[in-house]
Amino acid sequence: MKEPSKDPLSSAEDEDNSDSIADKLEDRLIDFAVRIIRLSAALPDTAAGRHISGQILRSGTSPAPNYGEARGAESRADFVHKLRVVLKELNETRIWLRIIERNRLLPAEVLMNIVKDNCELCKIFAASLKTLRVRKVK
Repeated sequence: MKEPSKDPLSSAEDEDNSDSIADKLEDRLIDFAVRIIRLSAALPDTAAGRHISGQILRSGTSPAPNYGEARGAESRADFVHKLRVVLKELNETRIWLRIIERNRLLPAEVLMNIVKDNCELCKIFAASLKTLRVRKVK
């Protein structure tokens, strides 16, 4: 029998509420993925632009479905593992955003909000994983 995942981002009262914290976070990750898709399409059509576009498209769109998988995890260990994957992909996306910024491939004002969102999402998942570690969940 499948054990329900222990999502630290939702509470028992939220489970019956379609606007739970976990649902909102999943929607935020989906919105982030949509913005990454638009950003990758705006990169220049050069060898570097195409390479970076493909890389950021992969890393920036994967956190949403990986979080969806985490929410349906078969065990607490599986949940933690999948949250680690979400954070790993967000961290990789942060690096690609910094590369785009440093190479001035897109205007700074285009990147400002997505960089901020990426940092906030990284902090959310890092804090969640820290909480799970404190609870000695591996």
